[in-house]
Amino acid sequence: MSGTYTVAVAGATGAVGREMLNILEERNFPASKIIALASSRSAGMKLPFKGAELTVAELREDSFQCVDLALFSAGGGTSEKFAPHAVKCGCVVVDNSSAWRMDDRCPLVVPEVNAHALAGHRGIIANPNCSTIQMVLALHPLRKAAPIRRVVVSTYQAVSGTGQKAVEELDRQIRRMFNMEEPEVSVYPHRIAFNCLPHIDVFLENGYTKEEMKMTKETVKIMEDPKIRVTATTVRVPVFYGHSEAVNVEFERPLSVAAARAALDKAEGVVVLDDPARKIYPMPIDAAGKDEVFVGRIRQDESCDNALNLWVVGDNIRKGAALNAVQIAECLVRDGLTRIADKGTFLR
Repeated sequence: MSGTYTVAVAGATGAVGREMLNILEERNFPASKIIALASSRSAGMKLPFKGAELTVAELREDSFQCVDLALFSAGGGTSEKFAPHAVKCGCVVVDNSSAWRMDDRCPLVVPEVNAHALAGHRGIIANPNCSTIQMVLALHPLRKAAPIRRVVVSTYQAVSGTGQKAVEELDRQIRRMFNMEEPEVSVYPHRIAFNCLPHIDVFLENGYTKEEMKMTKETVKIMEDPKIRVTATTVRVPVFYGHSEAVNVEFERPLSVAAARAALDKAEGVVVLDDPARKIYPMPIDAAGKDEVFVGRIRQDESCDNALNLWVVGDNIRKGAALNAVQIAECLVRDGLTRIADKGTFLR
């Protein structure tokens, strides 16, 4: 990558925003200036960056003058309000919320899978849902080996996917229960400590949750194949960091376990951990803090001739959010896609 860019991180004080700053530093992103933005209540906070500190500024409509790239992780409503103003200023936005993911004007990108979708972007690029990102990373090499007909996924998602308050609540609940005290419940509708909640985001009229429908729709958009059928059940579990997924994939033709493992072994961003005889398989504690997505328990579905079962684990804050956003920004810089043809697109 060449050149230097002014980069803003909106929502810089949150868990994902802080991780975006960490990854920009780790990967030596070609930024001449980093601007940390957050709500008015966080303005003035100091955040570490490259041995110094960034002073957080209030996120405003005029915050993006002379900014080349903005990484947003400030929630859907905030993104809907401020991202169009950033684009009007000539700033390219990579947004981590769900606000723009299914908007036809916005590419939905996992760089290892569909970086080509960035070409011709109109100023806002959407970062997929964390659980979708890790699943399509595993599906992409498999669908190159055999076309995919159907995907059935059940997720086991860490509380960090809800945010720092959920991490703190799980910690408090565990401590209180070990002290024989009644745990306080505020973030989730029920206790999360030593429990599983089949409820992520709101329930929709079709009986699915919004999280489940995100996985369904986003997978089809990213993989650019409306024929792929996807159904999901998403579950919140008492794990701090790292989402896990049981994925059943039905193919148009048979795909052997050996061929699937070989395809996954070669895939960018994927690590195969699959030796059950030696008790080697992916776990959230292995994935925490790692860039890669881990795949194991690769086996034939004995109830279906053309299907395989997989176990997929990834760090939801890192590859599931912050790293994927930074990788998109790297692709934009690498391919010379940091200019916007129509700056008024999202204000109409």
